[in-house]
Amino acid sequence: MMPEKRDKLQSQILASIKARRNRGAGAHTPHDRNAGMLIASYNVHKCVGVDGKFDPVRISHVIREIGADVIALQEADSRFGERRGLLDLAWMERETGLCPVPISGVAKAHGWHGNVVMFREGLVRDVHQVSLPGLEPRGALLTEIELSDGTSLRIIAAHLGLLNRSRQQQARTILEILQSRADTPTILMGDLNEWRLGTRSALNTLGGVFGLPPAVPSFPSRLPVLALDRIMANRPGLIDTVHTHDTPLARLASDHLPIKAVVKLGRVADRPDAAAE
Repeated sequence: MMPEKRDKLQSQILASIKARRNRGAGAHTPHDRNAGMLIASYNVHKCVGVDGKFDPVRISHVIREIGADVIALQEADSRFGERRGLLDLAWMERETGLCPVPISGVAKAHGWHGNVVMFREGLVRDVHQVSLPGLEPRGALLTEIELSDGTSLRIIAAHLGLLNRSRQQQARTILEILQSRADTPTILMGDLNEWRLGTRSALNTLGGVFGLPPAVPSFPSRLPVLALDRIMANRPGLIDTVHTHDTPLARLASDHLPIKAVVKLGRVADRPDAAAE
């Protein structure tokens, strides 16, 4: 590791240790929907918590606790074989009001390569399942949702690979697909497995369209140091400040903390300008 990168990582660890003292009980305040639509991203780690226990119910309770209007999940299916879904989606719909975006071509999986998008209100106008290049089985799920007020929002839920070269290829694939589609307010969220910046970073590749949002450490959940999870928008002002959902249950249920942000769609829906100002 280069000296400057090692120094930066050490400073992030120290900052996380200091922040841990102020985490308290992690009391959760329900989202006020008058403030806007809440979106979230959550790597559920195949429903295995930091205590090593497989507990889908615990994950479902965290999702209910977040109270998002749209949520992207990663690792919601078993990774190999028939890719069996690991959550009780029917229970979640009853308890949270969230419905999964439908996908095709899978029998028992909940999502596409482990990516699931769930939404509370609106109509799904388009779903595009993308197999991302690389040595690992990775994917992205693009969906366009028509909201109750008639506006449209495109969600890209992605889980990028562990190898830098793969992440670069995967980022370019996502951008190529966007270039072939009509311009619309778009949010990219998921576990991008990238915390570094610079020319070799997938974040830099995506930054021309989505900008480079401030890093919000979400991994590991017990002592967040790395900002592996991201919520990014292709228009300035489309999303509010990104926060972690840091509660006692979330710290235990997965090795990632969920991240969340409020969408300010009405303010920027008609602006065609690019992301970063």
